[in-house]
Amino acid sequence: MTLDQLRPVANRALDPFVNVSERLGLTPNAVSVVAMGLAVAAGAAFAFAGDAPLLYLLGAVLVFLNGWLDLLDGALARRLGTASPAGDLLDHVLDRYADIVMLVGLAAGVRQWAIGLAAVTGVLMTSYLGTQAQAVGLDRVYGGLVGRADRLALIGLVGALAAFVTGALSGLTVVGWLLVFFAVVGHITALQRFYRSMRALR
Repeated sequence: MTLDQLRPVANRALDPFVNVSERLGLTPNAVSVVAMGLAVAAGAAFAFAGDAPLLYLLGAVLVFLNGWLDLLDGALARRLGTASPAGDLLDHVLDRYADIVMLVGLAAGVRQWAIGLAAVTGVLMTSYLGTQAQAVGLDRVYGGLVGRADRLALIGLVGALAAFVTGALSGLTVVGWLLVFFAVVGHITALQRFYRSMRALR
């Protein structure tokens, strides 16, 4: 299911935005920081959307913008020739904090803290296994059921849906079920990456 496989297509679509960013003198790190700010704003919108459902729509737009900028920073770094381990580290740290604030915001909005905790740990373990493979000498792993691009797309789509669908199924709203999905599939994806990495190391 992973949308990460479509990165080459997305990179081509980014060219006009990279051109504009270059002309404006933006740095990849600055773009990463702005993307993080959008994630924080999305998390805040989700957290208060339980009482004002239309905030879910705002949060969804901010999530999509975060995802777009997350692609833009890497493309800009390659254009400028400034890609570096330090920039890669900053990007990954900010991405993980962005994941956390968006998921915590979703959990706060529906007041489902236990499910939210399970979703956060699933997402973090998925990302950890992806980069830990590289740390032990393998290529960085993006495979599995759900990658980051998939998560952002799902959060954006379900967030937009939640603005208009407020009913519950078995006690959970669409946002609650999204958190359940991330909790289950996140850990499955992490185990997939672990299994593939272990096989490659033998």
